[in-house]
Amino acid sequence: MTTTILIVDDEPVQRRLLENSVNKMGHRAVLCDDGEKAIDYLQSPAGQSIDLIVLDLVMPGLDGMGVLGKLCEIGMDKPVIVQTAQGGIDTVVSAVRAGASDFCAKPVSFERLKVSIQNALKLGAMEDAVSKIRKSTNGTFTFDDMIANSPAMEKVTRLGQRAASSSIPILIEGESGVGKEVIAKAIQGSSNRKGKPFVTVNCGALPENLVESILFGHEKGSFTGATGNHVGKFKEADGGTLFLDEVGELSLDIQVKLLRAIQEGEIDPVGSKRPVKVDIRLISATNRDMIELVKAGQFREDLYYRLNVFPINLPPLRSRKTDIAALVRHFMARICLEEGRRNIAGIRQDALSLLETYEWPGNIRQLENTIFRAVILCEGDELTIDDLPQIAVAMGHDGTVPAMPSAVVPFSEPGATAVTDHGNDDLYALSPLLNEQGILRSLEDVEGEMIRFAIDHHKGRMTNVARSLGIGRSTLYRKLKEHNIDPNGIKASETGEAA
Repeated sequence: MTTTILIVDDEPVQRRLLENSVNKMGHRAVLCDDGEKAIDYLQSPAGQSIDLIVLDLVMPGLDGMGVLGKLCEIGMDKPVIVQTAQGGIDTVVSAVRAGASDFCAKPVSFERLKVSIQNALKLGAMEDAVSKIRKSTNGTFTFDDMIANSPAMEKVTRLGQRAASSSIPILIEGESGVGKEVIAKAIQGSSNRKGKPFVTVNCGALPENLVESILFGHEKGSFTGATGNHVGKFKEADGGTLFLDEVGELSLDIQVKLLRAIQEGEIDPVGSKRPVKVDIRLISATNRDMIELVKAGQFREDLYYRLNVFPINLPPLRSRKTDIAALVRHFMARICLEEGRRNIAGIRQDALSLLETYEWPGNIRQLENTIFRAVILCEGDELTIDDLPQIAVAMGHDGTVPAMPSAVVPFSEPGATAVTDHGNDDLYALSPLLNEQGILRSLEDVEGEMIRFAIDHHKGRMTNVARSLGIGRSTLYRKLKEHNIDPNGIKASETGEAA
């Protein structure tokens, strides 16, 4: 997967050599010729994309040690490889103590630099994964720690940050596996309740006869088997956040008591003679259509409006595919660390492309499980398509990379001639993409025709059609519905092909 490396060196020749080496390894290089510019770049929005820094120690102005000090001041923990033509063991020790991940002596060979970059990226990814786990555990996980850079997640992040500034009840809606609990934890970690208890209750997994006791607690002897006092989830979350996952699964009896707890800020433990005050931030989540549940009489309308004061809709993974590469990297780092598979350095681009093309009906949870299985299956030092058998089968993969067309495919239309001799390379056009008035045809029109052409070309074999178009079968059938295409009714003449 492509990573971005910042090269900081005052020598033009050295910068160019490092840039060529980094590009040859498949990474993207960003160049800075002094320490001040490097710090300014790292603090800019563009600097958020930097995964690793290759830093010269000896530079005029702000030198390498100064840059390491500034990185520590601003709380930036990017992995850093330092290099210099001067200095001995004391210099190396000082650089490592200042936060450097590795040290290379100039001139560094391509192979030495490659190994150093691989190790630093792997270490950085593992440290990042550990940091996220630690923050999630201690209640300091924030939106900055989330992998959510896609446009589809911008609104979610913006709403979550606004909601965090108050104690307003929040309802997170979204399909199963999209990461609703992660959003809830980010809201808590960004609020004045950060570091306080975060208690999760899966309402769909609560035993019917114990729901009230689990949520509100019970007194000793209040029922058969109550051999001692029990503190319920509401009391456990006192001062912090209570996250009710799949809240739509609660029975109507419990909904009444939940409504009272929210309205009055107090609970009635089973067998208790007096109510108990609690101070909680309530966040609920559901993968069901709550309005339909209300209409069907399965969920109280008054409780729904109490929970749904501030709704946040979380998009499915298929709507935020630009986040897949970063999610894969995060899961790989964490799982490799947990499973002791530190020899795995990354994932092949064709395997990553397969993951980015798949529709993910199980969302992020399915992606995580897929990476877990791939890490266990992997016999080499990188994940390949062979380590993703279930996804490969679902995508109709036959051992070749699922290719997207590398160029525009000309369509045969009555009265249209494909331009094959384009003398002006700056103005290359295909006349079938224009209508009879010379106006560019709509993307929807062209897409529909390409799908019809592919169906006819492959004689209706939908697996081959999906593969040749570079999409999954589920996506293909969705597009058939969108374009009102009946694959059984397509004739060769519709695409201009001879029968």
